[in-house]
Order: sequence, then C-alpha cells, then structure tokens
Amino acid sequence: MFHRSLRLLRVARPGHGSRPGAFSLVELVIVVVIIGIIAAIAIPRISSGAGHAGEAALRGNLKALRDAIDRYAAEHDGDFPGAQADGLGGAANTAQAFINQLTKYSNASGAVSLSPAATHTLGPYVQRIPPLPVGGNKGKDGVAIDVANMPPLVVVSSDGWVYNPATGELIANSDDPNHDSSLTFDEY
Repeated sequence: MFHRSLRLLRVARPGHGSRPGAFSLVELVIVVVIIGIIAAIAIPRISSGAGHAGEAALRGNLKALRDAIDRYAAEHDGDFPGAQADGLGGAANTAQAFINQLTKYSNASGAVSLSPAATHTLGPYVQRIPPLPVGGNKGKDGVAIDVANMPPLVVVSSDGWVYNPATGELIANSDDPNHDSSLTFDEY
C-alpha cells in the first residue's frame, strides 16, 4: 500500500514525455547564465580580498620587525641590530649581523650565541625574518643593507626588505603600488 502511494506522487511534467523530472535546454541555459552572473560578481571581490590580505600581512610583518628592532635597541644601549659585528662572522652593517642579532641570543655588546648562556641573556627578538608578502620580491626574506640613505631606499635586488642599521629604519623592498594605488609598499 505504501509503495502504491509513492507511485501516485510521481507525476510526469507536462511536455516532457516519458522522462519525468528532466530539464529542458532553456532551463539549463538559464541556470548557466545565473551561475555566470554570480561568478562575475564574486571573482573580483575574492581577488580584491587577496590584495587586502597581502597588505595586512605586510603591515603585520613590518610591525613585528620594527618592534623587534626597537626592543633590541632598548636592550643594547641604543645600538640597532646590525650596527655592530655579531661575533659569529657577520661584520657591522651587514645583513648577516642584522639577522643574527635579531634571531639569536646576544650579550650587551651585540655578540651572539646559538644558545642562551650566562653572558648571552638577551633575545632572540624574532624566530626568523618573514618573507615579503607583496610586490615584485614577494616570498623573499633577504635583507638589503642601506647605510647611505635615511630613510632607506628601495634597492635593485631580490631581497624582501631594506634596512638601515644607523637609523633602525626598515621598509619593504618594493615600490609596487598597493591595491588602490594610494601608496607604494615601501611607504608602509
């Protein structure tokens, strides 16, 4: 009895012959057009969101690195990381000294150690230098040193960041415009 009532509920749609529930070509075209309209609205919004995400990541990375530079200077008598030799082979005013002094343990004079010791109680200030999240050098985590310019200038290199150890200024190594062309990434 129950199966008989189910059969009664199945009713063929008018004009569709023996194939109940089938769609006509016109119905399928309408569905495809609607999906196309939705995609045309959604795709620009999604790609715009990705641009904003990269800029937000840049702001976050710059804040973390600049805070680490300030903490280092506060604990090292106003010397910025990279301004002094690191004691592991990184000479003063080099990217290696900057990276070592931010990512390893140090003493008051800036000499670094791979592990904490009685004489190396300061730091590390960051775990690693993050890669640049935007622009032409996106994904690069190298640091170009610029001691001649204040503020540092974007340099022609494949490094992600530009740093001046004399002033402690750090910028993105990209003069590409942001999503609305109001700033370039090195102006953040």
